[in-house]
Amino acid sequence: MRIKEHPILGATEKGATVTFEFDGKPIQGFEGEPIAVALRAAGVMVHRHTMKEDRPRGIFCAIGRCTDCVMIVDGKPNIRTCVTPLKAGMKVETQYGVTAKKEA
Repeated sequence: MRIKEHPILGATEKGATVTFEFDGKPIQGFEGEPIAVALRAAGVMVHRHTMKEDRPRGIFCAIGRCTDCVMIVDGKPNIRTCVTPLKAGMKVETQYGVTAKKEA
């Protein structure tokens, strides 16, 4: 299921199918759709984990106001994936805490 008309971004046209990377694995989505939409369509529900209690977070407001959907995108943390358009070749990673990925 995909959002056809976003309350902030408006109607989105279905772009070409593109491949992007999520936590090191290839996933497909439609160019221009919000990253969060492509992830949700692929069954990904968790975008980040809270730092204090390591609780999972995913899409909440879907309009760019909260931080539940923030992820590391192309090496940059805290990107709101619900309003960031998908592009071919993006590297999207689960975020741990508010500014960094989990240390191994």
